[in-house]
Amino acid sequence: MMISVQTIINASIDKVWELWTSPEHIVKWNAPDENWHTSHAENDLKVEGKFKFVMISKEQNSGFDFEGIYTKIQKNKVIEYKLEDKRTASVHFEAYGNTVEITETFEPQKEDSESMQKAWCQAVIDNFKQYAEHF
Repeated sequence: MMISVQTIINASIDKVWELWTSPEHIVKWNAPDENWHTSHAENDLKVEGKFKFVMISKEQNSGFDFEGIYTKIQKNKVIEYKLEDKRTASVHFEAYGNTVEITETFEPQKEDSESMQKAWCQAVIDNFKQYAEHF
């Protein structure tokens, strides 16, 4: 079973793509709420390229590395990747004039409930929308 979240952003596809994929922007939006942040981001955006986002709670009492390898990249269209634990995921970008629909789909991990994982991912993508529309 896959989990899917989506949002519509009022911005151009070029801007959305740049903000989604550039490490200097990823560290500013990649968190579900104000209690978390991405302290470091590496992103080699190409097939077989690696990414690593270091997520830490603001209290610094918990955190994790979100990392994997890209399996497909089509600029302004799709990003597919495989995480370190072998789960797969994709992010689709659909441009409609000056709006972009982002749909992120991923295999859930076993440790946390699917509803919690969906809520976390939806919160992150909503945070991205806020960032992109006000950047």
